[in-house]
Amino acid sequence: MTPHAEAPRRLPPGGQLRGDAHLLTVNPLFAVERKTRAFTRWSHDLAIDASLIEADANKQNSTPKDDWDAARIDPADAPRAVREYLDTLDEAAFGAASEVQPKFTSHSDPASQWTAARKGPAFFSYSDNYLIDTDHGVIVDVEATRSIRQAEVGSTKTMLKRVKEKFDLHPERLIADTAYGTGPMLGWLVDRKIAPHIPVIDKSGRTDGTWTRADFEWDAENDQYICPEGHELKQFRRNYSDPNRGPTGKGTARYRALKDVCQACPSKAKCCPNAEARKITREEHEDARQVARDIAKTRQYDISMKLRKKVEMLFAHLKRILGLGRLRLRGPCGANDEFLLAATAQNLRKLAKIFPAPQQTRKA
Repeated sequence: MTPHAEAPRRLPPGGQLRGDAHLLTVNPLFAVERKTRAFTRWSHDLAIDASLIEADANKQNSTPKDDWDAARIDPADAPRAVREYLDTLDEAAFGAASEVQPKFTSHSDPASQWTAARKGPAFFSYSDNYLIDTDHGVIVDVEATRSIRQAEVGSTKTMLKRVKEKFDLHPERLIADTAYGTGPMLGWLVDRKIAPHIPVIDKSGRTDGTWTRADFEWDAENDQYICPEGHELKQFRRNYSDPNRGPTGKGTARYRALKDVCQACPSKAKCCPNAEARKITREEHEDARQVARDIAKTRQYDISMKLRKKVEMLFAHLKRILGLGRLRLRGPCGANDEFLLAATAQNLRKLAKIFPAPQQTRKA
């Protein structure tokens, strides 16, 4: 297996447009704001989303995952896109995003992801991740990743850290769809005082009409659940002399009611008709998940869900107006450069609307 060669192209030092150059290129409005001070403050709301962009690769020039071995590639004889693939195998946005290997790997652009996320014919793609300011529709940052959820969610942390370091921009709220509603992601946001206006991924619901976890009251002080009948569900009912055997606060905890109490309970048919006693699991980041659930009941959350459409509009403009439906460059650097330049063009169009050119009066 020898990937076909590709003509080299010039890249900035380090291979990618990152650091100050990366952010100032995609954010001309920030540079203008520093000079003119026209904006007294920036939005406290940021929104995040990702969109699939087809890579410059096809199935005919690919290898199934059972026959693909990255260790057999000689970097000295490989084209640029393949060398970049080898360099990003340990990066969270690409190779390290998931241990699951794609069904096919492209010879010309092995970092691209084989996906059928559009519910149609599968293709190789990259994910274009946008972080935007919802007040003005400005793209604050952009990141290229593999087209899998783990990489897209991980890029959120990367971009939020980057705008914090470069622009001292710390949002009060982050708006996103359900794909970003994982426990670790919500916990990361809550720990940094960012309100997650994100639907929670919750699979604790039941379809048989019995009580769900939401019907049980959480008693944080005593580390237990209280059922609707007033009975306690505890994780441990004894004090361990070995602290390693006690509660750790990590992973998934199981809370159980006493068997004798459940058997004598008049509401057993509504609670656990097919089990001897009721059990409830609690995730490590359940407190952050509950924060997101409480936010979802507010009016501001409804407003945030409407503001999230601004990200979708930018992606629609990217594909329909700018015509970026398929990449022309290969490799992580090529994808990142194209996404960055396209986002810069979108920001410049927005700049022209926010700061129109001064009208010159004609002399009679």
